Amino acid sequence: MSTSISELPVAVLGAGPIGLAAAAKLIERKLPFFILEAGDAVGANLLDYGHVRLFSPWQYNVDPTMAKLLEPTGWTHPPLTELPLAGEVAERVLQPFAELPEVAKVLHLRTKVLHVSREGFDKVKSKGREAAPFVIRTVHDGRPFELRARAVIDSTGTWNTANPVGASGLPAIGEREAAGHIFYGIPDILRRHRPRYEGKKVLVVGAGHSAANSLLLLADLAKQTPATKLVWSVRTPVLTRVFGGGSADALPARGALGSSLRRLRDTGALEFNAGLRITEISQEGGKLLVSGVDRDGQPKHIDGVDEIICATGQRPDLALTSELRVKLDPWLESTEALGPLIDPNEHSCGTVRPHGHRELAHPEPGLYTVGVKSYGRAPTFLMATGFEQARSVVAALAGDIEAADRVELDLPETGVCSSSGSATDGAEGGSCCGVSAAEVAALPLPTVKKGCGSSAKQPAPAASCCGGPPKVDESACCVKDETAKAAGAQGCGCN
Repeated sequence: MSTSISELPVAVLGAGPIGLAAAAKLIERKLPFFILEAGDAVGANLLDYGHVRLFSPWQYNVDPTMAKLLEPTGWTHPPLTELPLAGEVAERVLQPFAELPEVAKVLHLRTKVLHVSREGFDKVKSKGREAAPFVIRTVHDGRPFELRARAVIDSTGTWNTANPVGASGLPAIGEREAAGHIFYGIPDILRRHRPRYEGKKVLVVGAGHSAANSLLLLADLAKQTPATKLVWSVRTPVLTRVFGGGSADALPARGALGSSLRRLRDTGALEFNAGLRITEISQEGGKLLVSGVDRDGQPKHIDGVDEIICATGQRPDLALTSELRVKLDPWLESTEALGPLIDPNEHSCGTVRPHGHRELAHPEPGLYTVGVKSYGRAPTFLMATGFEQARSVVAALAGDIEAADRVELDLPETGVCSSSGSATDGAEGGSCCGVSAAEVAALPLPTVKKGCGSSAKQPAPAASCCGGPPKVDESACCVKDETAKAAGAQGCGCN
């Protein structure tokens, strides 16, 4: 056992795309590390919904450093503009990368992390804390053991900690008892899970891309088996973000997903319940009775339900680091500094200001949260964001603060932005700025590459999400006033 913390390796928790991207950066920086993965294979969460086609093309789903390390093996980059299945990202990129000798020798599969702490220190004790190694308590094939590390990169994700059907953040009354009839995530409706849904009345709960995927697959199943009945329930009565930005979305497949969902609703192919907050699930005669209140606070019931697909999002597992000093946004449970930038209550531009190691760190020195877990409960994470996070964090661990602070983040806008309840169901086809794409292009934003996107020319803390001076509320990203816009005001969202 090494007695110097500086001689210890970095612990990477999770072997998904962001964890392995961090591993690639550590190899590039020649820093020792190990990877702990609870699943049987790398990319286990991607494989769980491997049948789902992603709306972002390959250009956003392959970390450049991973690609660079793979190329000498004869590996070829998938076509940049093609849309991969989730499983293909694992099979064509992550698995070949995991087979590289420098990765395979430090990769521990079927190794679940239970807790992370400081050796000899609980959360309260301070003196000498920074010099104490991290202790990672794990279990491998039923056997517990501990590992020591100089730093921890937590990329464990949120996929396995789903939000409940219940609308108050708690499971609905009876939800646990009905668990045998509830699928959390995105089932393989047309293949593996087909017998579960064919000819059944299926309720899909949720307003995001996961719900949209399930509803469209169920619609295909209903065409083949007309006895299949679709019911859709969303908590919000305002549907702009549900249907997305359509043709204004910089990722065409993402825009098409929302547009297809809108058409499905408009054709009457499903029973639609907007503004329904589910409070109870009871079982009657082998069927489920789903009860709640509508947008006006009146009781509402959906009876005769056979199966529920819960697509209400995920939340981070906070127990993992409960003995460490973490600082989280109080409602999103993201890293604190990211909260105002990604809060879906304020905006949904699909982009955030450039961010890196400083926004991903905690009061616990050496602890970083990256990937979708860094966003907490916010639903707007893109894989490309995580690759850049990993680069910045590893540069900081290597002592290259200049490179760590030089964060470059350029993400495709969603084509829709809502704030303070200003979005309406009828809005479609605008940019994330609430004006047309042509108007955005005409704005004096020489350092902005894509609408609300950001560029390397932006100074990280001082710029708004469009490269202009921030407003009083720096999370705001909009110029709605035409006079102000004509005068050169820069910004691009809807506050």
